[in-house]
Amino acid sequence: MTRRETLLSYLLPFVGIATVLTVWTMLSQHVAPDLPSPWRTWQESEPYVLRPFFKDGEMNQGIGRFAALSLWRVTKGFALAIAVGTPLGFLLGLSSHFRLAFDPVIQVMRPISPLAWLPLGLIIFQRSEPAALFTIALCAMWPTVVNTAVGVRSISPEYLNVGKVLKLSRVTMLRKIIVPATLPYLFTGYRLSLGLAWLVIVASEMLTGAPGIGGFLWQEYNSLVYSHILLSIVTIGLIGYVLDRLMGVVEARVRGL
Repeated sequence: MTRRETLLSYLLPFVGIATVLTVWTMLSQHVAPDLPSPWRTWQESEPYVLRPFFKDGEMNQGIGRFAALSLWRVTKGFALAIAVGTPLGFLLGLSSHFRLAFDPVIQVMRPISPLAWLPLGLIIFQRSEPAALFTIALCAMWPTVVNTAVGVRSISPEYLNVGKVLKLSRVTMLRKIIVPATLPYLFTGYRLSLGLAWLVIVASEMLTGAPGIGGFLWQEYNSLVYSHILLSIVTIGLIGYVLDRLMGVVEARVRGL
């Protein structure tokens, strides 16, 4: 990378951020007077940012504490999603009979909104926490399922024939040939699933009123504190970006082994 390219790689993100802040300021001044400007948003949100882990009641906490609550739910739901979605994807890719039996069911369930699954989870579990985990896992697993199945079906027949010639067992074939060849697809599915899990937890918390980023956003909307709504939106976006970058680092490490 040349010096100019390096300079641009650092400079252009600041140009993009400055442009967004400028448009935001103009909107708040000329289009939507109720929309707080960036500076007003910072002033009214400063205590939640500078004291991110204070707690003064269930729904009056620092933004860091709210984020930690949401991230813990996402971690559990995402772990459940990939624990179910990964073997399901391998089964769909390896077994034509399994694919014929369950692919129509998956294609019907895959586009259903989390707003539809959450009430079902509340009916089944009677509590918001397990209902949220159920919704996250069910909505987030599909990218992992689909990408894993596509990855398995994309393996060159030559690799599989080598395994047959060497008379490898099914477990060895899976461990030495199928899983390594599927890793790029697998991690693409994981990254998409993680992004969906983060989207779903915000919607789930908004609907159930559970403490977290989504619950805080919904509370502040009902209280008409618009600056805190914007704080929540910015926090959601930043955390989603960091989660995606972290998953990219993990993918690079695993593929480099």
